[in-house]
Amino acid sequence: MRIIFVRHGHPNYEKDCLTELGHRHAEAVALRLKDEGVAAIYSSTCGRAFETAQHLGNLIGLPVVGCDFMREIQWGDVDGKPYENGHPWTIVDEMIARGEPIMDMKWREHPGFRRNRLLDCCDKVAAGADAWLASLGYVREGQYYRVQGDTKRTIAAFGHGGETAVMLTHLFNLPFPLACQAMGPDYTGITIVDFPDRPGELAAPRFELMNDARHITGMTVENFYGA
Repeated sequence: MRIIFVRHGHPNYEKDCLTELGHRHAEAVALRLKDEGVAAIYSSTCGRAFETAQHLGNLIGLPVVGCDFMREIQWGDVDGKPYENGHPWTIVDEMIARGEPIMDMKWREHPGFRRNRLLDCCDKVAAGADAWLASLGYVREGQYYRVQGDTKRTIAAFGHGGETAVMLTHLFNLPFPLACQAMGPDYTGITIVDFPDRPGELAAPRFELMNDARHITGMTVENFYGA
């Protein structure tokens, strides 16, 4: 099975929808994916992601299935302490500036994360991802997935930068800070993950493509709005 992860287009975060530029991004990524053989479309139930997914759904004639576990992660220190209110990307920037490792699997113990609401969100996304994958024929066993049934299909999953980073680090058993630094997607950036489809065997995913945003080349905020 191939999973095509797509971040939403340029958003109006206050209204949780796409801007005019965001719809242009969504149109472009729909055209980019129309010949990929997508058999099902899933999306975060946040407006900005769902609207992005609908462009592909309308183009290839498929419904968009909303998934609450794909909603964007939340953050913030539960005690209201420093680290920019617990913003994970800021924490990782500070870790790098201080020469701290971002590949430590004990990252949850770091002062910026151990009292962060982000941890509950990570757990919910991971649990939701495993339940979703089980429904698609991949049942989690330890760090891998047992293939059950016919899994030869391509699906698309529209979401967010943070939520997708959590999903990918869970699938690949990687530390979340690494994803913040290395996997942050551009608007409608495409990341493709391949799972082996041999029934009965344990499967580990592999990256086919990472953050491909060539379809929106030149469609920047500066060019579109003259900022």
